Amino acid sequence: MSISVNLYSTKKNEIKNFLESYYNKNFPISNDLKWEIKYDNPTQVADIIGVFIDNNDKYQINMWLQLDSNFYLNVNDNNVNKIIRYIFERYPY
Repeated sequence: MSISVNLYSTKKNEIKNFLESYYNKNFPISNDLKWEIKYDNPTQVADIIGVFIDNNDKYQINMWLQLDSNFYLNVNDNNVNKIIRYIFERYPY
């Protein structure tokens, strides 16, 4: 079971700047307004979610998680703790 992390922005280079800050290196992406990565180990998404929330005021980006086919969750300040808790309860490995 994998989880997809989807980043969306209406501001050009915003996702690229966020990812370069997260990975601490030059990060070329093909689409400036949309980016997706799949994690085979679902608990690994906690890191990028945490960095996203900690820097939410610096970047104009939206994050959506795809947990199951056609089921997406928008990650925001109000639900981030519940989402991370749910991921670790659902995938305890």
